[in-house]
Amino acid sequence: MSFTTTILHWFQENGRALPWRETRDPYAIWLSEIILQQTRIDQGLPYWERFMQRWHTVEELAAASEDEVLREWQGLGYYSRARNLHHAAKQVVEMGEFPQTLEGIKSLKGVGDYTAAAIGSIAFDLPAAVVDGNVYRVLARHYGIATPINTTEGKKEFTALAQELLLPALNRDGLGAGLFNQAMMDFGAIQCTPSNPLCTSCPLQETCIALREGRIEELPVKQKTLKIKERHLTYIYIRYKGETAIHRRPAGDIWQGLYEPWLTDTVPSGAVLLRKDVKHVLTHRVLYADFYLWEPAERPLLPDDYIWIQEADINQYGIPRLIEILLKELDRSYGKD
Repeated sequence: MSFTTTILHWFQENGRALPWRETRDPYAIWLSEIILQQTRIDQGLPYWERFMQRWHTVEELAAASEDEVLREWQGLGYYSRARNLHHAAKQVVEMGEFPQTLEGIKSLKGVGDYTAAAIGSIAFDLPAAVVDGNVYRVLARHYGIATPINTTEGKKEFTALAQELLLPALNRDGLGAGLFNQAMMDFGAIQCTPSNPLCTSCPLQETCIALREGRIEELPVKQKTLKIKERHLTYIYIRYKGETAIHRRPAGDIWQGLYEPWLTDTVPSGAVLLRKDVKHVLTHRVLYADFYLWEPAERPLLPDDYIWIQEADINQYGIPRLIEILLKELDRSYGKD
């Protein structure tokens, strides 16, 4: 039995039942792909359900404000995805319909080769193979490929191989690409996992080079690139007559468009330390945050981009996960007036 046929048979028996697989609506499929970028399915599924319930169509999502979208996204991280999602929704509305070609789909903000192939194959039967972490892992192990997956050469090699394996999955009408792509993703997520893969029950064990040569833990190969940087932040939560001050983070930095308390290098006299060196890990940096509560006798003067709001209203603003953690510490320690 060929690799492609084996994968499809496996998927028929073991594929995950997911709500966006029960529709051909490109909006629902696109939304799921954006949410699941760098997010586990069990974490992303409730967000997909809430987005679909609140904004039933791409037109409704496009009509929402950025603050509303960021607030609904809160907790998922990588907030540029939410801003791109909102921008792309407006693009689709301007186009008059969801694009039905790979190039058209890739023209949407935040959509790259992988996401375009996933949407195009599942929603429109476009014969384009997806290549994500799961696919890299399955192909690298099965075929014993040591080319680093994060190099130009590696991306070309794996994409060409995935495309070659996709072709036998197409029926006489040219359909089946979406099925094969979902099968490959699920096989990597369930069977050929990053650690402790289920090799003893794998239907490909007889032809898997990595298993035969004892290289399961070595593949796929990834070149080391970026150095992780550290960053220290000091936040002052100001409590003054039931109000607090926040500001919206600017473009060109982490958490663009989200809100945070007073960020400063100087701790005012009388401020009480609640947490020190709270560690928060992002993709290419590690944050360490100190968090203070300050209850001044008079309203302090702050930079012009800070606004005063009722403390009870802070949940109406999109805030980063780190700030959410710090505010929970505040509630535990001091509560609200």
